[in-house]
Amino acid sequence: MSSDHLLATVSALKNGLTSLPLGSAMDNTETWQQQFLQSGLPGLQDIAREIGNLQSLLTGGVLSARAIGNSLSMLGDQTSQASAQAPADIKKPLLELADLLRRHGSDLLAHAEKSKK
Repeated sequence: MSSDHLLATVSALKNGLTSLPLGSAMDNTETWQQQFLQSGLPGLQDIAREIGNLQSLLTGGVLSARAIGNSLSMLGDQTSQASAQAPADIKKPLLELADLLRRHGSDLLAHAEKSKK
């Protein structure tokens, strides 16, 4: 896992979900997915599967704030769990990424609740 790629991902998410063009977001998630699938580590492979789910949600036509929010929250939880076994130099950015994913996920879920009423 490249710490440069990790820091770039964290930086992009800090600017908000909509600041990243969909094509760039898909390229970024594709890179992570391939690395995690090839890792041989079950926790990272679970993250890769959830990234695949998120990609499907983003490209499936009708965007569901609830489904995307749930996926981002799940990715945040999985990333936080994975950080426990991470090398010291990437543990902090991984935890920051987990927090950003969960925050964006809960924002989308709150938006979905509000728009339902």
